[in-house]
Amino acid sequence: MALAQQVGLALAQRNWVAVTAESCTGGGVSTAITDIAGSSAWFDRAFVTYSNEAKQEMLGVRAETLTEFGAVSEAVVAEMALGALAQSRGDISVAISGIAGPGGGSEEKPVGTVCFGWADHTGKLKVETCLFAGDRQEVRQQAVEKALSGLIALMAQS
Repeated sequence: MALAQQVGLALAQRNWVAVTAESCTGGGVSTAITDIAGSSAWFDRAFVTYSNEAKQEMLGVRAETLTEFGAVSEAVVAEMALGALAQSRGDISVAISGIAGPGGGSEEKPVGTVCFGWADHTGKLKVETCLFAGDRQEVRQQAVEKALSGLIALMAQS
């Protein structure tokens, strides 16, 4: 069964609704979710916040957090995930920010670095950073899969 279908089943069982906050995946997670027939019952909305300004304006990410840690950081995705919940009717959220390449990497944050944040309405918040290999499309696809599997994992804790 596809990960997005598993997410849908887990959400439906809990009567929960998901929301996404995406940067480097550009809406890939929400596309995977809405490819599933019936997803309108358990998916509310997606925020594609590619720029720092969008992260601040749409999700309430603090300028200080962006300045101190950079857009690709666990601190920023935590604020994105919480902001997505606050600005939606969602019960659980996932946030993604990363460097898909081919440019934009650094020694500290090489291409393939992707940060994830998952939050739910019960107060749970989990963040994780992964380093994915491959070209831009491969990094983005791995990030979508990790985002979906992380939603499943967080719900399993409920």
